[in-house]
Amino acid sequence: MCRLLGFATAGSNISLNDVLGMPAVREFRDLSEIHNDGWGTSLVTVPNESPYLRDGGAPTPETGTAIYKNTVAARHDPIFEKLANTPARGGLWHLRLASSNLPLILENQQPFYANGLSFIHNGDISDDQGRNIITNRAFPVDPNLVQSTGGRSDSAIFFAVVLQYIGFGFALDEAVAQAVRELRKSYPKSSYNCMIQSQDQFIALCAAGREVTSERIVEVYDRYGRGEQAHDYRVLRYRALGATEEDRAAGQPKGVVVASSGFEQRAEDGWTRLGNNQMVVASNRTGEFRVRSI
Repeated sequence: MCRLLGFATAGSNISLNDVLGMPAVREFRDLSEIHNDGWGTSLVTVPNESPYLRDGGAPTPETGTAIYKNTVAARHDPIFEKLANTPARGGLWHLRLASSNLPLILENQQPFYANGLSFIHNGDISDDQGRNIITNRAFPVDPNLVQSTGGRSDSAIFFAVVLQYIGFGFALDEAVAQAVRELRKSYPKSSYNCMIQSQDQFIALCAAGREVTSERIVEVYDRYGRGEQAHDYRVLRYRALGATEEDRAAGQPKGVVVASSGFEQRAEDGWTRLGNNQMVVASNRTGEFRVRSI
């Protein structure tokens, strides 16, 4: 049970504060009062200082991916503010609320990273008896791929299935779609809301098995006096970047941002609900994006 946020630009470095505005970033961070089982981010960046061959370094990469994860809640981690001000041409942000009694260890913090891809997921992949996929040794996924993610959770298995379909030769967006279809054969009611990022693409998928928020999640939010924020818990919304004169005047490049609910996302500000079983497919090179169904 997590909150997801991601963006892609037209190859221009921009910070999360510039993408959303500082008030919205504070609202997102404050969700870690509830989603308090750690957080993480993955930023596709152009290094400020390049490595040099003369001192034994490898050839200069075009870009790098910076990963940060912590088991401390985002609202208590001073690094959050620094990274929210770090420019990047693409980024994923994840606030964790652990489910199915999965351990609060760094290995289970997201984003997961493997094969040049960063991945975040919001969902509990379990059957009707509450048995999580991690207990299902018969599920057809390569254990070496699961190990490559560095994780030990249902989200790590989800990512491994995506990697498996990429290995079969599918494009990134179709690999995500195929992975969901495969997982739904055994776990049709689970949530597969996720985001994945490469050096070239950003994909955000809304694929909730139940669109109505479960009582368990509402109860958690009620404990913090924030029950009104749970009604659209599984919703994702997106907004084009650099689309208005105000955006351009502020130097905001072309692109897209996608986010879970939980902070203000008004239609008059350009936010659009992503339909269930739909994904945003964006380039973090050009900022172009499209919406497709799975």
